[in-house]
Order: sequence, then C-alpha cells, then structure tokens
Amino acid sequence: MKPLSIGIILGSTRQGRVSPQVGNWVKDIADRRGDGNYEIVDIADYQLPFFGEGTGEEPGLIAWPEKLTSLDGFVFVVQEYNHSITGVLKNALDSARSEWNNKAAGIVSYGSTGGARAAEHLRGILGELLVADVRTHPTFSLFTDFENFKTFKPAELHVEKINEMLDQLIAWSGALKTLR
Repeated sequence: MKPLSIGIILGSTRQGRVSPQVGNWVKDIADRRGDGNYEIVDIADYQLPFFGEGTGEEPGLIAWPEKLTSLDGFVFVVQEYNHSITGVLKNALDSARSEWNNKAAGIVSYGSTGGARAAEHLRGILGELLVADVRTHPTFSLFTDFENFKTFKPAELHVEKINEMLDQLIAWSGALKTLR
C-alpha cells in the first residue's frame, strides 16, 4: 500500500508568525516515524482571495483544491486570535469543499491558553467539511513553550503527544481513504 500523504497546514500568514517553527518541528517528528509522506502546506503560498471575491481564475484558487485532493489527511497548526482561528485559515477552509471530505485531521494549537478555543472552533468547521478530527490535541503555551513569544522551544514531553496524535491520524486517514 502506498504511504499516506499528510499535509501540515500552517494556519497563519502574518509577518513574524511562528507557525513555520511549530510546523517544521511537527514535521521533523513525523518524518522520523516513516509511516507517511509529510509535507508543510503554507496557506501563504496560495495567495487566496477572500471567499466569494475575485474572478475564480486566480492561480491559488486552482492550486489550493489540487493540493488538498493530493492529501489523505491533515495536521492543522492553529494559533488563537480573539478566541478563534485566523481569518486566513477560515478563508482557506471555505475556498474548497469536496476536497476536504472523508479525510482525517489532527490539530496542534498554541496561544495564551494553548490555543484550545481556536481548536474547538476548528473542530466545528471540520465537522461540516466531513473531516474527522482525532482526539489527541497537542497544545503549546506562548508563556512556557516560546522564548520571548517568538522562538519555539517546546518541552520534550510534547513529543509523546505529537506521536499519539499522529498514530490516530494515520489510522483514521487510512480508514477514510477507503471511502474516497
């Protein structure tokens, strides 16, 4: 059986963001497992217009659904803004529909309360898109897992949670692949 393709989606596009640090750390752990093909998927690379705006012919609006179709599952790197996900992540979720269906997702979040509220909002959206989110949800605090709120320095204990989430994600992604 061909290895599953899992996209690690960076949920922020702002200048000075730390999501690439978190995403690359997750990818390093995932790559050592050898149970899938993991890749960083940066929403910023797609320059998606606001949902419902533009001509529909923008290159990002064509490439984004194609990228999602090529993936069997997702790890969302989510930061909390005003108790929710970022606007660009919501826009990216809305910029595709059936490409999300019958896939699984893990959520890795961070913020002042570990990004828990953003993750809860994301879970509701994923349910509507027919994405099964796995139970284990690693969270990172801006106060203890980041140096000066800018440099990601997670405690070693988080590695076990990431692996537990990835175990669930691979199992669910494989099972759901049979539905597509």
